Amino acid sequence: MRPTWMSMRFTASPRLVMAGESVEPGTALAILITDDEEIRRLNAQFLGIDEPTDVLSFPDEPGDFVEAVPGEPLLGDIAISIDTARRQADQIGHSLAAELAHLLVHGILHLCGYDHVNSPEEEAAMRAREEHYLGDLGHLHRH
Repeated sequence: MRPTWMSMRFTASPRLVMAGESVEPGTALAILITDDEEIRRLNAQFLGIDEPTDVLSFPDEPGDFVEAVPGEPLLGDIAISIDTARRQADQIGHSLAAELAHLLVHGILHLCGYDHVNSPEEEAAMRAREEHYLGDLGHLHRH
């Protein structure tokens, strides 16, 4: 079966972003696409926030929800709620594929050390990197 545009864009994004952020070639990334119920559980378990969210990123650590294969580097784990992604895509007025690509890039950038909650400067730097990979995000929500 030939991959769809959505699957090609979704699978190409991690490689592109990881290479652009100087992640060692061959480093793996665990991606979990789940529902609001599961992401709420993960958010409560790991961050103490008992509500669903769109994306969670966890650097590779012992005891997290995806264990690395011994001897193979793992950047970390990203969990995306398909339920929240659909709602956000509908609210913004773009495709689910575009929203998933944005959430995936956002999650990878967190794993590469970017953040958006500590200062406006950090938020601007992270947004600039998102736009580097995805184009102008002026119409998209802010995290």
